[in-house]
Amino acid sequence: MATIQLEAEQRRTAPPPRRRRPTSNRAAGIFLAPFAVLFVVFFLVPIAYAVNESFYQVKRSGLGFGTPERVFAGLDNFAAVFADGSFMNGIGRLLLFGLVQVPIMLGLALVLALLLDSASARFKRLFRLTYFLPYAVPGVIAAIVWSFLYTPRISPLADLVPFDFLSDSVVLWSMANIVTWTWVGFNMLVIYAALQSIPTSLYEAAELDGAGGWKTAWYVKVPLVRPSLVLTGVFSIIGTLQLFNEPMVLSRITPAVGKDYTPLMRSLQVALDNNDYGQGTAIALMLAVFAAGLSYLFIRLSAWLTARGVNR
Repeated sequence: MATIQLEAEQRRTAPPPRRRRPTSNRAAGIFLAPFAVLFVVFFLVPIAYAVNESFYQVKRSGLGFGTPERVFAGLDNFAAVFADGSFMNGIGRLLLFGLVQVPIMLGLALVLALLLDSASARFKRLFRLTYFLPYAVPGVIAAIVWSFLYTPRISPLADLVPFDFLSDSVVLWSMANIVTWTWVGFNMLVIYAALQSIPTSLYEAAELDGAGGWKTAWYVKVPLVRPSLVLTGVFSIIGTLQLFNEPMVLSRITPAVGKDYTPLMRSLQVALDNNDYGQGTAIALMLAVFAAGLSYLFIRLSAWLTARGVNR
């Protein structure tokens, strides 16, 4: 008994055992360090450099023949962007492009995903690969291939359609066709992956309620893949504002597409052809802000429409 009391007394008076510091935070830091370094070097630093360049201009004295001097211009470059008619025309083209092409592309992707997910679908792997294959083709290569199909003198489609693919009024939709052909498979795969995660118990409940294939798709599948539709919609909005490869390739074969056809092309023209890197950088930054604003509005609109649907 005395021994037990002595051991209890020693336990009370002994210092608490030292706890080992958790190593999870240290391990996480080690694994995240390479990504953090690359993120800072290749993402944050270029953005900071671009922002800094947008506030400067290069001026020459003596009627333009003097020594170039880099001077602080404040917001003059951004004011010049909004006064640039070519930039504003390019924004207008892209807004029209996005309002028509993005819904068509996402609608096709949704239909293809629903067809692949249907119980009666056969050869799913073959069709999934077939739909996704155009995305594996680089954008420039896809634009070159389609440019041959658009050229009247060598295109096998020239005698089948009553219009010119490269005319002023049609060339924008020719680009939309290339973008849709390239990206519909990627968006389909994102939506199809979301469909695969839906519990089969929901389909069984819909079947017990007497819902057929179309009602199950519209009232069960489509609402549950709405987050994937929002995600692909944001990607599509950003991609629309970054339209560059298709108009750059088509500009070589038709005068309907100039060097300033899209905002990115205008930024390149101002920076390289006019040697005005400050305004070229300002155009790129304004385009990035515009893309972020449109994406935010699209997400808020999607959330508002979802809330209204739930409340009803």
